[in-house]
Amino acid sequence: MTHPLLTALAQARRRDAPMFVKWCELNGVSACPATPASVARFITDCAALGMDRLWPAVNEISRMHASIGLADPTLGGAAANAMSTIGAIPPPRSWPGAFKQRFGTLPYDIQVHLASHEAQRERALRRAQNEAASARQRLAAFEAQTKDEETNGNEAAAADKD
Repeated sequence: MTHPLLTALAQARRRDAPMFVKWCELNGVSACPATPASVARFITDCAALGMDRLWPAVNEISRMHASIGLADPTLGGAAANAMSTIGAIPPPRSWPGAFKQRFGTLPYDIQVHLASHEAQRERALRRAQNEAASARQRLAAFEAQTKDEETNGNEAAAADKD
């Protein structure tokens, strides 16, 4: 006879992370508590689903563990590296080399946020550079016009004296 608490826990597991629980049953591994290695294997095996379906499944694994007070097996290590490999988000160009290597160990949602922020920063930088180049061109044109007016004004004044 199974203890009612264990039965309720098993039902909660299936309800909270159904895709991962089914995968664990098929692969003979424990869904809860899950190891980072089994989560990484799940991520790798289910990569064909795409990030739109895979990332919510990984979040479900995280919530399932957090809801019962267990450590989150999706943070850092093997699981984060597997997500980083599938997500293929390049590290920000503005980061120093040592930090670029650590970018892949960040959780996927943080990588997405940082990449988005970096893209916005680069767009703003390009826009500012284009505006500065345009201002330099207008200034050069104004200086050339002023110089021409001064030169033509001196020639006209000299002709009047003759």
